[in-house]
Amino acid sequence: MIKTAEAVSLGHPDKTADYITSYILDRLIEQDKRVRYGVEVMIKDQTVVLGGEIGGNVSLEKLEEYVKQAVREIGYDENYADIWGDKALNINKIRIINLINQQSAEIYQGVEQDGWGDQGVFVGYAAQGEGNINKELYLARTLNKALYIKAKQSRNLGLDIKTQITLDGDKILTAVVAIPMIAKEDLTDFVCDVLGQKPERLIINGTGIYTIHSSVADCGITGRKLACDFYSTACPIGGGSPWTKDATKADLTLNLYARRMALENLADYDEVWVYLSSCIGQYCLPSAVLKWRKGTQYGEKPLPVEARPSVLIKELGLDKPIYAKLCRDGLV
Repeated sequence: MIKTAEAVSLGHPDKTADYITSYILDRLIEQDKRVRYGVEVMIKDQTVVLGGEIGGNVSLEKLEEYVKQAVREIGYDENYADIWGDKALNINKIRIINLINQQSAEIYQGVEQDGWGDQGVFVGYAAQGEGNINKELYLARTLNKALYIKAKQSRNLGLDIKTQITLDGDKILTAVVAIPMIAKEDLTDFVCDVLGQKPERLIINGTGIYTIHSSVADCGITGRKLACDFYSTACPIGGGSPWTKDATKADLTLNLYARRMALENLADYDEVWVYLSSCIGQYCLPSAVLKWRKGTQYGEKPLPVEARPSVLIKELGLDKPIYAKLCRDGLV
């Protein structure tokens, strides 16, 4: 069976937007671990737009500082600006547009009663094999991370990286790499070494040239890389963006919980899917179902689950500043 998956680096403008909002949330959790947070980010050229709602005992005076530090951590620092200038996101020229206001009092009321801050359906997946995910996604991510590390150490390679792997069973039919280069650099041997085999077809920078990148080449918006964040085409995407909200909103919390439950039930199966749903203001889940595959057989069964937000948030450590790390290292 032929399967394809894609991965992107933090240097991609959509993931840069995800990382900025995750980094800000970490800094606000340090001020108030019960902060209520829902902030989207758009980044185009050198402008970062912050829009959303925040509630809690926090100060927003350092928002610009938080944004710039997040950008530095990705690798778009002063040294990168010296190398790439206006061909990429430039730390020296960033400006902030702040469109943040207070969280709805009605939502706050439901959350304070230990109910979920939103409704939705959330999905966890696990499979036998490396990383307990589908192999095509595992390889796409592994290659992407290796190239990102290499680019951070280079004065020729850029950080806005996309990788794509097409498999037929265990054989790599096609590997696609997009990575900025000031001067053309042959990465064939590096890619083959990382993948552990030579793809039948390897495409590096399909247009032949790739210099202008990041938010200069593409508008970045939070939540646009959910297939890369979760399980590609092996599993439906559950909920909304996990990076733009505090843990009461469920988009991160229940997706993480569903993944954990999938892993806990994987031993007897080849693949496992866990589907959970939530209701705003309530802690009882309207539905919780486990679906499985073993060989050519498929089945499903209900799951006994009680998922109080306060309990899960504590169990998963989501009342601590770990959001930027999750965004950087991946949910799964």
